Parts: sequence; C-alpha cells; structure tokens
Amino acid sequence: MKHFLTGAIVAAALATSAHAQQNIVVGHALSTTSHYGVGAQAFIDTLTELSGGAFTGEQAPAGQLGGERDMIEGLQIGSLDVVITSTGPLGNFVPEIYALDLPFLFRDYDHARTTLDGAIGQELLDKIGENNLVGLAWSENGFRHVTNSQHAVRTPADLDGLKLRTMENKVHMAAFEGMGAAPTPMAFPELFTALQQGVVDGQENPVTVITSSKFWEVQKYVSLTGHVYSPAVVLASPVLFDGLSDEQKGWFQAAADASAAATRAEVNRLEEAGVALLRENGMEVITDIDKAPFAELAAASSYNVYTDQYGAEMVERIQAVK
Repeated sequence: MKHFLTGAIVAAALATSAHAQQNIVVGHALSTTSHYGVGAQAFIDTLTELSGGAFTGEQAPAGQLGGERDMIEGLQIGSLDVVITSTGPLGNFVPEIYALDLPFLFRDYDHARTTLDGAIGQELLDKIGENNLVGLAWSENGFRHVTNSQHAVRTPADLDGLKLRTMENKVHMAAFEGMGAAPTPMAFPELFTALQQGVVDGQENPVTVITSSKFWEVQKYVSLTGHVYSPAVVLASPVLFDGLSDEQKGWFQAAADASAAATRAEVNRLEEAGVALLRENGMEVITDIDKAPFAELAAASSYNVYTDQYGAEMVERIQAVK
C-alpha cells in the first residue's frame, strides 16, 4: 500500500508539472493594444478553444523578453514558445527572407498578401523551418513610413544627414544610405528613449507601430513614403513544436492562422484611422511625396545586396505576382 501511495503521489506531481507546462507564452515587441497584441490574443484564444483548455496562453508584450533578435534566438534554444516578429532581424537567421525587405517591391496590400499566402510565402516558411525555427504563418505590420523630429521630408534631399533608426537589416540600411540618410540599427525596445534623448533624429515604421508606440510624443513629422512593405511572421520553437502530436500541431497552426487574420484586420482598421490619430496628436503628416526618386535611389543601393548573393529569381517572381 505504501508503495502504491508513493507511486500515486509521483504520478500526480508529474501530471501537475505537465499541466503547468501547457501555458504558452507569446512574445512580441509592441503593446497589448497594438496589432501584434490583437494577433497574440487571437492566437491564445484559438489555441485554448481548440485544445479544450489543455493549452492556455499569455502575452509577453513590449519587448519584455528582449528585442526581436533576442526572442528569435530564444525560440531556437527553447527558452521561448511563440513569437510574433517583424522580418527585419529574421534575415540574420534566414537570409532568403531579405527579399521581402526590398524597397518599393510590393505594389499594395493585395500584392503583398497574395504573395505571402501563395507558393512563395510557403517556400519561405519552409526555409525558416530549415533554420531551427518553425514558421507558422505570415502576419503583418504594413507599409513603412519615415518620421523625424527635425523637418518635413518630401524628397530624398530632405533625408540627407538625418540619423534614422532602422532595423538590424542590411537591405534596409543600404536603402537608406542610398537615399541619403544615416541609418542607425537599433533594437526596437531601445528606440523611444533614443528618440527622446536625440540619439537618433527619426525612425521608419508603419502607421500601426507609430500609433501604438505614441511616437508623436517624440516626433513632429511623418512622411507617408510607403518605402517598404513590412510583413510579420508567427514563429514557434522547434523544441516545443517537435514534442507535439499531429493533432496539437494542427491546433497551433490554426491559432497562427487566426492570429495573422486578426492582425491584418487590425492593420486595415488602423490604416483608416491612424493618420487622423497622428494629426490629432500634433504630428504634421506629409502626403505630397513623389515616390519615384526615392524608389530609384533605394533600388540602386539595396537590390544588389540581395541579388548579388541569391540572384534575381525571387525578386522577379514577386514582381510577377498578380
């Protein structure tokens, strides 16, 4: 009897431990009210519902677990479960992803979403899977725009000498060097303070990020350059994922798909309301921008960063998507 009771206690302890491990932490760089926050909550809600409560979840927002590169590295070693991240630092791990960061490559949202939801997007998710990560679904940030504290930017000449924070991404940096700015790579959690202290003059992000981060508190001007489409991606740790059953993997995939759909819907909403919100909070919004000179300079300086190493095939395939 004593032996039986001991075994029962051990079994109960193991069951309790296993249950505790079923809380999935979804890390991201933005606030819980941002489009990432909306997507993270959709992931958690869907996973909890499909699993009948076997999996629950919580957000680790606002860079609590580090910058995006830190979080991606955490996935690789299994210290994090799921991360929603921009593709900016992902090229350091999966260089083929750099193709998505080329300036003025995507014509509009329909072009970008059709590309990522089709064969090209799946190929890139598979490539992510070859680099000790699990790529579940393409999510979204939106088209990126320039903000700064110094003056209105209408032409490439207005970028001359401006210290702009960029992502840790060699394609983005090359593009801004070509357009005349002084790109300064920096992890996102450091950005607001750097703008506040004048370490950098400006930054570039979609309206969704500019609003959720309240950059109007430290920036005066926003120029709707739309220079780069910024996707995001829902990633899981292979340490977690490889231990799941096929049914459980299906739950995680469905949760990632729901997350991406919710994030895109929020991007749509914020694109409509965000510019008005920026104006309401005192930013000068510059819309009279001729994008052609920006595109010419950016392409001349950055496309070869990708094509010299990987060829032009992926770029041409993306451009050909209807």
